[in-house]
Amino acid sequence: MCASGTGQLFRQGTRRAPLLIKNLLPLACLFGLSTAQAQTVALTDARIIDGTGAAAIYPGTLIMDQGKIIAIGNTTDIQIPEDAQVIALDGKTLMPGLVNAHGHAGGVRGLESGHYSEENLLRQLSLYASYGVTSVVSLGDDEEAGFRLRDTQNHDDLERARLFVAGPVLNPTTAAQALEMVDQTAALKPDFIKIRVDDNLGRTPKMPAEVYQAVSARADSHGIPLSVHTYYQQDTKDLLRAGADHVAHSIRDSHVDDEFIQLMRTRDICYTPTLTRELSTYVYESEPTFFSDPFFLAGVEADVLTTLRDPERQQRMTQNAAAQQYKAALPIAMTNLKTLSDAGVRIAMGTDSGPAARFQGYFEHLEMWMMQDAGMTPMQIIKSATADAAACMNLSDTGTLETGKWADLVVLGQNPLEDIRNTRSIKQVWIAGNQLRRPRF
Repeated sequence: MCASGTGQLFRQGTRRAPLLIKNLLPLACLFGLSTAQAQTVALTDARIIDGTGAAAIYPGTLIMDQGKIIAIGNTTDIQIPEDAQVIALDGKTLMPGLVNAHGHAGGVRGLESGHYSEENLLRQLSLYASYGVTSVVSLGDDEEAGFRLRDTQNHDDLERARLFVAGPVLNPTTAAQALEMVDQTAALKPDFIKIRVDDNLGRTPKMPAEVYQAVSARADSHGIPLSVHTYYQQDTKDLLRAGADHVAHSIRDSHVDDEFIQLMRTRDICYTPTLTRELSTYVYESEPTFFSDPFFLAGVEADVLTTLRDPERQQRMTQNAAAQQYKAALPIAMTNLKTLSDAGVRIAMGTDSGPAARFQGYFEHLEMWMMQDAGMTPMQIIKSATADAAACMNLSDTGTLETGKWADLVVLGQNPLEDIRNTRSIKQVWIAGNQLRRPRF
């Protein structure tokens, strides 16, 4: 059992199986996750950043009931119901929960893959939630349990991050096979179709144009958006002309040109930079500075750090040609992000977190900090990680603090508009109007 004071993992009345509760109990002890009793709640005296890019409201009040936001605005304009629980935030910042437009969930335990299960999904979605990431779009390798969790999350008992899924990453080699694979995946009712058009720095064959064109056309016939993993600018241009709906990684081989910008803007295609994906390919060649960050350490297992600190492992990464090429590509990716943001291309924050050593929850914050280093403003980054990420991934009920949307939100002790690194000052996380008890970062 948890130590005294950690609280219950689930509210009374939850329909979780007892065995599942038993399996998740250690996670509850680690993160102190708990949900408050459902009732009308008013958060007052807050600096409210609603995610839309509009100026912050202060003093602001937000009222939530039955998992949804029922009122939001300047405190002088909001009437609080008599029976509401009132929580004064004393000038803290209230903003939407973060939306990761490119993550993965369920497959990795520690540094080992092959662990896909509902229990592991719930463990990881609780970890995401503890860092204020309240929605995750998993772009590939999703199995039945992921679809089941996606289909059963629209209720006010939710106590973990929302999950959206793409099913398998499709890798057809012929146009005929492409049609068959898309049809099979479409039968699962995914939120996206995902493909890779990349030769892994010349080490593997690249999907031919006639194959991804067939994928795109078939996905379009099913009404399912197509998300593409790419590396090269020319490939991405060709994919956009073929009908791709979302660019899931940075262009890393060259600086983007006017033609690329125009292709993105013509169809209002969203761009997810995944800067931390590039970072993860080489950063463990030595000990990263974040290994001493309490905000990071709250969500990582000690044996993982021991493995990543192994000198022989670090030496292999230093000598790995691919890792060093990705390292050289990161500055190009960061320059391209600034160029595209300045040109009005919608940026959807995403990390590709979930594979081994791409740390869920922490990497979403690190991604935003790197976006600031690339030249985006804090308000642009917040919008990218909330409203734009949600809209780009077709999530209509979250991403902004607006009446009628799910009450998925984060309370910060420091103002992120002054420095986006203040997102680390998490004081509260709410999902569907339920406050989660949190670890002390």
